[in-house]
Amino acid sequence: MKLFFSGHQEKYAVEQTLLTLFPQERPVYPDQAPGEDNELELSFSRGKTWCTASALLRREGKTYAKQCRVRTDALPADDPVTATRLTRRTLQRAFYLAAVEHLGTEPPWGMLSGVRPVKLPTRAMEAGATPRQAEAMLRDQYRVTPARRALAMDCAQASLAVKRSLEPQEISLYVGIPFCPTRCAYCSFISSSGSANRLIPTYLEGLFQEIDAAGAACQRAGKTVRSVYIGGGTPTTLSAAQLAQLLDRLRSAFALKPGTEFTVEAGRPDTITREKLEAIRNGGGNRISVNPQTMSDQVLEAIGRSHRAVDIRRAYALAREVQVGAINMDLIAGLPADTVEGFQETLNQVIALDPENITVHTLALKRGARLRQEEAPLPTGEEAARMLTFAWQSLRKAGYLPYYLYRQKFMSGAFENVGWCKPGYENVYNICMMEELHTVLSLGAGGVTKTIGEGCVARLANPKYPQEYIQQIQRIVAEKAAWV
Repeated sequence: MKLFFSGHQEKYAVEQTLLTLFPQERPVYPDQAPGEDNELELSFSRGKTWCTASALLRREGKTYAKQCRVRTDALPADDPVTATRLTRRTLQRAFYLAAVEHLGTEPPWGMLSGVRPVKLPTRAMEAGATPRQAEAMLRDQYRVTPARRALAMDCAQASLAVKRSLEPQEISLYVGIPFCPTRCAYCSFISSSGSANRLIPTYLEGLFQEIDAAGAACQRAGKTVRSVYIGGGTPTTLSAAQLAQLLDRLRSAFALKPGTEFTVEAGRPDTITREKLEAIRNGGGNRISVNPQTMSDQVLEAIGRSHRAVDIRRAYALAREVQVGAINMDLIAGLPADTVEGFQETLNQVIALDPENITVHTLALKRGARLRQEEAPLPTGEEAARMLTFAWQSLRKAGYLPYYLYRQKFMSGAFENVGWCKPGYENVYNICMMEELHTVLSLGAGGVTKTIGEGCVARLANPKYPQEYIQQIQRIVAEKAAWV
């Protein structure tokens, strides 16, 4: 879509709204004057009493015009952060109203385009708003639909409960194992598979050095670890002996409190063995994932998984037998070759297994994913909506509650990913990481440490690829030694 601006240069905010409303469009900034189809004129003018955002959208031979205003004295010159935020919101609202008049419908999350919608009601309630007032803000200011408002409010309450429980010296710890047995068709993560897994021993040598340096820095600063999350990739691509080494190294390097939440992303059932589960349990792990994504063999084949539904049930039963702790199971709505009925059957089977946590993702077609390159036929946004509605109804009926959520770009139907749990099984790491409640120290390739300070987040990123990480390990170790 061609974009023309006047009186402002809020490119990022407008582009995010464009992506939400017209996901197939990309922004173009032409040199010629406006007056053609498929374009947006968006202006901002400042008057003595009112500032006005005006949107003129030309689409499919029709023109849609909308205006939104904000009081000029609400944009104080001595508070540029507030002034910029309100300017952006007013511009986005004018564009949004013109677009939904053309579309004849509104996105489920209304005007919201960010990945962390729960932050809005959480901050409002921390500032003194009641839950009813916080929900009204989502409705009136951002036009969020009732179902999504309910999700956001449930997750906000869970976030506030975890935040109240955090101690000032506590941090969370993420450890990245960027290796998988094979690459799924929907995946865009930075992870290696196949012959690249020969790097694992050398990678672990470097990772252990980083663990030792970061652990020593934390011990000197009096930091304790509230939650640990070993993710990937697929950490259970490692052997049982390698997993035992990794967990032993973490326990010796960091001050892990009794009962520290310790999650290992087992994920792929074709990597789960009794020996690995015992290594996780004996090493302090008390949460794992057994992620089917689907219980349909046909859909598993379509997304490039080498296992079948019977292997998922086998891995789950083995995890229960070994008593490794709470189990999460991931599902994805909108996978290729799936149907509404097929997704419903998958969810029914997973609920019957009775895991403590179930995470329902919506398919996101990321740039690096094979599915996006192949342009495989997928369920429609309407079908994905029916899948998610069924999930909410079924999970609530089975006693699960939503406790964290986030959104991504290029998601089917502009929906969301939601973590559901039985009461008392909220994953603290997921909430702290997504809502940025406290510092998350990230180790390994692709890890991004987020240091939460007074109203700001400082980021320290490791190299994305295992080979780069190995090559730069001495610099990384030096950074972590001086991190705190």
